[in-house]
Amino acid sequence: MPFKSSDSLLPLTPISFEVLLALMDGELHGYAILQAVEARLAGKLPLRTGTMYRALARLLDEGLIERASGAQDEDPRRRNYRITAHGRSTAKAEARRLADQVDAARAHRLLPESRR
Repeated sequence: MPFKSSDSLLPLTPISFEVLLALMDGELHGYAILQAVEARLAGKLPLRTGTMYRALARLLDEGLIERASGAQDEDPRRRNYRITAHGRSTAKAEARRLADQVDAARAHRLLPESRR
């Protein structure tokens, strides 16, 4: 896959962004990613196993995540994933894009002012 700039991959789908967020603290296997995303979203974004694995395949193809060695010794069916440097920079770019949208929503009084 040819290298694409972080900005060229934006906007990320909500699921893709959530997967990258889940992997920011370290490598996880697919089901653990699903559990982390579901726990963070508390049902706000319905997530099915097939949707998760399609998102993982897309993120692998884009070079935002990679397969990691890990739990295969325990269970050969379990695949671990980790975020790449390109994935981190893309997640940062997406977070900045979303922050700009939130700032615009606040300017239009759709959201309360920041409590910082």
